[in-house]
Amino acid sequence: MVARPVLNGPDITRALRRIAHEVLESRRGEGQLVFLGIPTRGVALAARLQAIVEEIEPGTSSHGALDITLYRDDLARTPTRTPAPTRIPAAGIDDAIVVLVDDVLYSGRTIRAALDALADHGRPRAVRLAVLIDRGHRELPIRADFVGKNLPSSASERVSVHLDEFDGLDEVVIEA
Repeated sequence: MVARPVLNGPDITRALRRIAHEVLESRRGEGQLVFLGIPTRGVALAARLQAIVEEIEPGTSSHGALDITLYRDDLARTPTRTPAPTRIPAAGIDDAIVVLVDDVLYSGRTIRAALDALADHGRPRAVRLAVLIDRGHRELPIRADFVGKNLPSSASERVSVHLDEFDGLDEVVIEA
């Protein structure tokens, strides 16, 4: 497989900083923000986004993780995945502005599963979606509110996000 780099570490940091500012602007000073990452890499991205938001407006946000494994509609077709822990902040998500965070938005099925999982944990004031990469090819009518980079790609290509927390470096590559 030939891997073509698309984003490097500074590019990812810049994209996350821009997303954090966009989230704060859309919030208009109202409501607590809760960043919920979708395992695996979405959890690390949610933590990074929340840290940036806390630098800008301390005390306005928290973060956690939302496991969607048992809510997926492709369980029969994909290899068995071990569920990751769902971690909702102690204050919960009721009346909060929840920002679901994932690394790559593709078909939209992961986000549909996340919305189903989220409903089991409370009733947020609003739900927004932040993704590092939007590669298109949607199968469901789902759109990200905050995007680090739109990356049109062929369905035969694979977009891989590597993060320091898991892979020892920050980069996004397209594999042909």
